[in-house]
Amino acid sequence: MGYYWPTMVKDCMDYARRCEACQFHSNLFHQPPEPLHPTVASWPFDAWGLDVVGPLTKSSGGHLYILAAKDYFSKWAEAVPLKEVKKENVADFIRTHIIYRYGVPRYIITDNGKPFCNSLIDKLLVAKSKRDWHERIGEALWAYRTTVRTPTQATPYALVYGVEAVLPLEQQIPSLRITIQEGLTEEENAQIRLEELEALDEKRLEA
Repeated sequence: MGYYWPTMVKDCMDYARRCEACQFHSNLFHQPPEPLHPTVASWPFDAWGLDVVGPLTKSSGGHLYILAAKDYFSKWAEAVPLKEVKKENVADFIRTHIIYRYGVPRYIITDNGKPFCNSLIDKLLVAKSKRDWHERIGEALWAYRTTVRTPTQATPYALVYGVEAVLPLEQQIPSLRITIQEGLTEEENAQIRLEELEALDEKRLEA
């Protein structure tokens, strides 16, 4: 007799997604199971997770996406709206919202999407022109925050966050704390963090 069903393919796909029997009998993934490996962050801003949310409903400013980062230790979050997700936007976000504010992370964990895996992100180049000073204020602030101030005999970063920022040199030539951290058990790591917290109030009082 014939029928008229212009959304038949979409409706069938939606039905299959919700069909319990379809879920049981669909193609199986044959990847062997592996134990989960929890990410152990040893201090604030040691490891960050990056992800892109969207596309969303376009905002009044024309933004469609949110680039978000979360610190694995403290769960602190940073986010910016984006009109499009480009490698330049991601590199600028990592540089200005993570490195210049919180130091160099030991890990940045992503889903390996194109905006996160490219030569620009690998290098995080900083321009050498003397006319780009307006783009390097964040870099100057980061240097200030991670340098010992004479009146307090401490870095502003350590007084605020309780630990010293990880400097780029520590990633190339591992410092003592980076080297020690690699071999710690979870219990040893927790004990060191507790000792740091106990010493923090005294450090702030002295400052």
